[in-house]
Amino acid sequence: MPLPDLGALKLDRNAPTTSRRSKWKWLALALVLVAVLFFVATQRRVVEVEIAAVTTAYPYQGVTALNATGYVVAQRKASVASKATGRLEWLGVQEGSAVKQGEVIARLENADVRAQLDQARANVNVTQANVVQAQADRRDAELAYKRAKDLLAQKFVSAAQVDTAEARFRRADAAVASAKAAVMVAQAQVAAAQQAVEQTLIRSPFDGVVLTKNANVGDNITPFSAAADTKGAVVTLADMTTLEVEADVSESSLAKIQVGQPCEIQLDAYPQLRLRGEVSRLVPTVDRSKASVLTKIRFVEMPQDTDVKVLPEMSAKIAFLAKAVADDQRKALDVVPADAVTQRNGKPAVFAVQGTGDALTVKQIELTLGEKIGDLQAFANAKPELHAGDKLVLKPAADLADGAPVKAIQK
Repeated sequence: MPLPDLGALKLDRNAPTTSRRSKWKWLALALVLVAVLFFVATQRRVVEVEIAAVTTAYPYQGVTALNATGYVVAQRKASVASKATGRLEWLGVQEGSAVKQGEVIARLENADVRAQLDQARANVNVTQANVVQAQADRRDAELAYKRAKDLLAQKFVSAAQVDTAEARFRRADAAVASAKAAVMVAQAQVAAAQQAVEQTLIRSPFDGVVLTKNANVGDNITPFSAAADTKGAVVTLADMTTLEVEADVSESSLAKIQVGQPCEIQLDAYPQLRLRGEVSRLVPTVDRSKASVLTKIRFVEMPQDTDVKVLPEMSAKIAFLAKAVADDQRKALDVVPADAVTQRNGKPAVFAVQGTGDALTVKQIELTLGEKIGDLQAFANAKPELHAGDKLVLKPAADLADGAPVKAIQK
């Protein structure tokens, strides 16, 4: 029997070998991969959403034909000055003072014109005394003339004496007329002096409120303020019963407004207040620089709250309505964007955004819907409650669920 070939028993160093250490390495990698995949699978997907807010709206917004901005102005306003020139001696009002028509609100120094008035009144007394004397002379001349005529009839005096008596009577009669005319002149001088005194008294031309005080006691007052270092108007008054709103309306929108059209006025100072208004008139010219027509809106109602004061130069927003609205259409309603309303389990609902920063989630809230105002949807109640300013998801996806994490995006 032949012996085996011992050369065939050598080791092949190029044959693959399997290491126990390598097996554990791959097993660890596999476990890590499984853990990562499990973590990713258990994480909830963050949904990008567009956000809008809960707001308030008025039902009349659905019949608003045009919106404009303007300012409150007083239809009757005056800068009160004096026709006389002099130094302001007394000022009886300040800003905000209420005055009545004819009330003296200021006075210039008037000692000189009062002295002239006293002199004119004394001159009247003199002329009236002259009338009495002239009338006495006339009576004496009249009696002498009658006696002369009687004596002439008896041939006791000549005709020349009668003519002399008659001439004297005529002169006495003319003297009476002249004395009476002098009284009228003196009385006219009194009236002129009184007017000069009156011009030193500055009176309110109508019932109103003092808006600004332009001069102080001691200032020199000159009509039209023609001289240096002088003042013209002493105060500026406004009749608060003639307040109205002036708004510029684009000429391209002029067809949407007309005289008598109902309006809603919102004052910037009181954003929650709505006042009824009405177009009173349109200024019949177009402002070239702005391509607009000045429209004046009168207040149909004024606020009853004494703390709410409508003042000249207040900013205002005006809604020109296509038709008049009832009182219940003038109350603010809580509204949400119509695109935020969806259906869940056959009921209308919205998704409110909760949290801050990047940690945002949504909460499903059921609504009881009210009327629709343009692109806004009013609601009667919500569980839980919604308040103005709360954030909502617009156009929520069908698979968006309560508690889902979201990320706000801007569009």
